[in-house]
Amino acid sequence: MFKRGKKNGLKGTVTEDQVLSALRSVLDPERKRNLIDLNMIQGLRISDGRVEFSIKLATSDYPLKDILERDSRQAVEAIPGVEQVNITWAVDLPRDARIAGQLGQQIHSAIAVASGKGGVGKSTVAVNFAVSLAESGARVGLLDADIYGPNCHIMLGVDKMPPPQNKKMIPAQAHGIKIMSMGFLVKPGQPLVWRGPMLHSAIRQFLTDVIWGELDFLVVDLPPGTGDAQLSLSQSIPLTGGVIVTLPQEVSLADAMRGLGMFRQLDVPVLGIIENMSYLTLPDGSQLDVFGQGGGRKLADEAGVPFIGEIPMDSDVRIGGDAGTPIVISHPDSAAAKALRQIAVDLSARLAAEARSQQSDFIPIEVIG
Repeated sequence: MFKRGKKNGLKGTVTEDQVLSALRSVLDPERKRNLIDLNMIQGLRISDGRVEFSIKLATSDYPLKDILERDSRQAVEAIPGVEQVNITWAVDLPRDARIAGQLGQQIHSAIAVASGKGGVGKSTVAVNFAVSLAESGARVGLLDADIYGPNCHIMLGVDKMPPPQNKKMIPAQAHGIKIMSMGFLVKPGQPLVWRGPMLHSAIRQFLTDVIWGELDFLVVDLPPGTGDAQLSLSQSIPLTGGVIVTLPQEVSLADAMRGLGMFRQLDVPVLGIIENMSYLTLPDGSQLDVFGQGGGRKLADEAGVPFIGEIPMDSDVRIGGDAGTPIVISHPDSAAAKALRQIAVDLSARLAAEARSQQSDFIPIEVIG
C-alpha cells in the first residue's frame, strides 16, 4: 500500500538523482554498504510526488526487511516534494551461466556442503538449508552425493523416486525441494564397494541423467573427507561456492581445514564456515559448551573466510531428521531452526555476491508486495 509521506510544504519536481542520493544513505544492516552500491534498487518510478521502487533481496524471508523499509522510506520522504512512497520487494537469485553451458540443465547456482570428517551434522545442515531456501520462494534441488552413506532422503521422509521418463530419472520431491540420492537405487543396508571411476560415473549421471527442471539452487551434500567424490563433482559441474560445517572443538579444526583446502585446490570459492552443535541451552537458560567453544570462528579467522553462523544443539533436530521432517518445518520457532534459516539468508547473499564477481546474470524470481 501507499503510505503518505510527511508534507513539507515545498513544491517542485522530484528527480531520480534526488531519490538515488537519498537511498545511498541507507545501509544494508548485514553488509554495511548502501543500497545503491549493492545494486539493490530496481524499478524506480517518479510521478507527481509519488515515488515507487523495489528493493532486491537474497530471499523473501530476509529478517531485516522491516529495517530496510523503515530507513528507505524515511530517506525518500525527507526529499522536498515527495508525497507518497511505495516500496515492493524483489527476490534476485544468481544465475551461473557456466552450469547450464556445461550440463545442459537450467541450474542457476550450485553450492556444496562439506566437512573434513563425519559426525558433524553436515547432512542435517544441507537438508535444512535446502528446505529454508525453498520456503523463501526459490526452486531448490538437493543432490546427496554421499554415495557410500546416503541419508538425506531419510531426513526428508522419502524412500523412492517417481518412474523414469524417456530413460531419464525423475527426482523425488519433499517439503518443497527435489531430491536425488543413491539411497533410492540400492537396498537399505546394501554396501557399495566402488572404485573411483564407478563413483565418478554415478555422480555424473545424477547431474546429467536426472530431469532436474529449472532450479535456482542445487545444494550438494558431499561425503566427509577429501576424496574421489569431491574431485568428481568439481569436474562435473562448476560449483558457485562451497561451505564447511564443523564442530566448535579444537580437534575438528584440522579436519575442517583440510576440507577448506580442498575447495581452494579445486578452485571453488569458499563462502564460509558453519559451526554446528555450538552449545546446549539448559533449563535455567544457561549454555553448556558440550564440544568446546569458538572453534568455527577461530577457523574462519585463521583461514580468512567468513564465519556464517552457529547452530545450537537441539534434540528436535535429531527427532525431525529421523521422522523425515526437518526442524525448520517441525519446530520453526526453535533456536536451531532460526539459526538455520538465518544461515540460508546469509548464504544466499554470499552466493549472489559471488555470482556478481563472476559476472553472471541475475534473474528476479519473485516480487512481493
